[in-house]
Amino acid sequence: MAMLHTVNKSPFERNTLNTCLDMAKSGASVLLIEDGVFGALKNTSASDKVSKAMEGITFYVLGPDLAARGMTEDQVIDGIKVIDYDGFVDLTTEHDNFQAWL
Repeated sequence: MAMLHTVNKSPFERNTLNTCLDMAKSGASVLLIEDGVFGALKNTSASDKVSKAMEGITFYVLGPDLAARGMTEDQVIDGIKVIDYDGFVDLTTEHDNFQAWL
């Protein structure tokens, strides 16, 4: 069963992203939303762990949340897919289970 994990906290303020990555199994998907989008940025203390996790986990970031924080798609780690709200809805219907990391 494919699991969709959502992370809404900045990895620079909470351990939510680290906990998610420690628990997520290969084949899962992680969607970074709200302040969780900071975990999608290149050249940060979180980017190496996220890049390594991408070997078995598919990552997405919500584009409107990036824009709301003054970030652009070119700042996102290569391989992370930027999606809109329709894409968010699609992800929820494509996965069997859902885990929100708050």
